[in-house]
Amino acid sequence: MNVVVGCDHGGFPYKAAVIAEIVKAGHKAEDLGTDSADPVDYPDYAEAVGRAVQRGVADRGILLCGSGIGAVIAANKITGVRAGIAHEVYSAGQGVEHDDMNVLVLGARVIGQALVPALVAAFLSARFSGEARHLRRLKKVLALESRPTAVDPVPSLFGSKSGKT
Repeated sequence: MNVVVGCDHGGFPYKAAVIAEIVKAGHKAEDLGTDSADPVDYPDYAEAVGRAVQRGVADRGILLCGSGIGAVIAANKITGVRAGIAHEVYSAGQGVEHDDMNVLVLGARVIGQALVPALVAAFLSARFSGEARHLRRLKKVLALESRPTAVDPVPSLFGSKSGKT
């Protein structure tokens, strides 16, 4: 599997450990930066990783930033990217198995470096289950990417057209 890795300055301290785990698991890792702890903007690296996944240059991606929140938001703006943040092992694997997650996002200021090997291993070893319920839900997620948003009515989830209950 080809895996691209990107980070901002907040995630930089863990980038080498992530790359080492990818290689240790027998996969190819490509480092998309950043190359220091000097301040940079996380959307630039989220886009680099996301575009590599989107274009099929990489099978999966891993992003690191301080909290993981900014990177996951930015990555999910790219069509075809299903990025998920994981700060524990269950979500790192389950996101792939149930949701076909293709980009793992880690918050370096949230997790300890000792957790990196387990998170990366869970993400890389997981496979999408293909179960009917997961396929049905994935198709709905993919449909969201192709729907025009400006003309779609907002459905009432609470039974009132006025927004009042």
